[in-house]
Amino acid sequence: MGTGRLDPSSYRYVRGERRPVEVLVFRVDPNDVEDFVRIDHEVWTLGEASALGHGTIPFLSKEVWLDDDRPGEITIVIQWPSIDAWNAVDDPEIQGHLAAEFDARFARPYEVVRGAADAKQLRIHRRSRFEPSR
Repeated sequence: MGTGRLDPSSYRYVRGERRPVEVLVFRVDPNDVEDFVRIDHEVWTLGEASALGHGTIPFLSKEVWLDDDRPGEITIVIQWPSIDAWNAVDDPEIQGHLAAEFDARFARPYEVVRGAADAKQLRIHRRSRFEPSR
């Protein structure tokens, strides 16, 4: 075992951020989780990038979390560079088109436990992060 001290050059601690974070929670049949995640990526992730015509993903990161104690529950966490970037894809026409495409491709029941409107009302944001140096 070492001295218990981290080498400061081995990590970064970033403070003072105010990155909007979108947290979405869905519930599906546990047998449908992989299809839901795949179609979500193909429709929502790639669709939001294409909708703006930039050919790039409009957010900093998108993670899918599964809880073994809650089979069928899918939590999607998206970090946005700014509220303006989030609002750019929040256009009702874009969202309506993508929702219709998703529902057509994932033609099975699912429940929105927590949606984008809930996330914006809660105003969750990333304040700081601790990560290994690159």
